[in-house]
Amino acid sequence: MATDPNNPEILISVPNEIEAAAIVTVLSGQGVQATTTGSYTAGFRAEAPGSVHVIVRHQDLDRAWQILAEIE
Repeated sequence: MATDPNNPEILISVPNEIEAAAIVTVLSGQGVQATTTGSYTAGFRAEAPGSVHVIVRHQDLDRAWQILAEIE
């Protein structure tokens, strides 16, 4: 069974919304649509660590990894 190219995939998880937003901005500048999830819980301060996930479409995952490698 083939994977739907539009399925959301987690590209990376980062500790805060600021870092996630920077990654989304860079990806968008390269033509890769990205979004984030988890910013609400990552900002919640209750002794529970949270993370923000950067999400891309399955069809963009390889390209997003290449862009991420270039900026790190």
